[in-house]
Amino acid sequence: MIPLRDNVGKHRLASISNLLIAANVAVFLYEMRLGNGVVPLVKEYGMVPARIAQLARDHGVGALWSPVTLLTSLFLHGDVLHIAGNMLFLYIFGAAVEDRFGHARFLCFYLAAGVAAGLAMVWMQPASRMPVIGASGAIAGVLGCYFVLYPRARIVTLIPLLVFVEVIEVPAVLYLLLWFALQLYAGVQGGGGVAWWAHVGGFLFGVALAPMLARASSRRRARALW
Repeated sequence: MIPLRDNVGKHRLASISNLLIAANVAVFLYEMRLGNGVVPLVKEYGMVPARIAQLARDHGVGALWSPVTLLTSLFLHGDVLHIAGNMLFLYIFGAAVEDRFGHARFLCFYLAAGVAAGLAMVWMQPASRMPVIGASGAIAGVLGCYFVLYPRARIVTLIPLLVFVEVIEVPAVLYLLLWFALQLYAGVQGGGGVAWWAHVGGFLFGVALAPMLARASSRRRARALW
């Protein structure tokens, strides 16, 4: 199911979401220019769960928050479909969440969700030496927030049916529940090549933090009105 738009996002005002999209695209264009030279870049700046797990064992749990690759990996992507899918989801779902949180708080949340998603991957696959790259963990956090904050929203969705396509409007709650169920199922089944547990961890992180951040944003707006 490919989301096309929602009925609540204010995309013109989503400056941080748009800035993040631009940053991801810029990094991807740089990757394309490198050609085969992109492999060392991914090895250096991709998040390798085994490295983070080893660091935690050697220096304690607090060291999990220091590796820069938990952040740099969020801006690397493997191919055009990878970045196109991630940026589409960020564009559609990020605007409404950014509007509720405010620009600075949304940026901090996005990065924190990416770190949390990476740590979830480390927790579930601590022996993996495959670099994890992509913004999907952070975007999964955005989806988790959207799920909590906009339960009545609707998503215009493109559904491929063999040689035909159908465009329907789906309740956001149903769409995101199905999305999460697919990530969880794939993670349990051990689908290779995709950081399913980062998606699961990011989504749950967003669900957990959304009420607290929404209340903080409401208090900030109330003070501004006074």
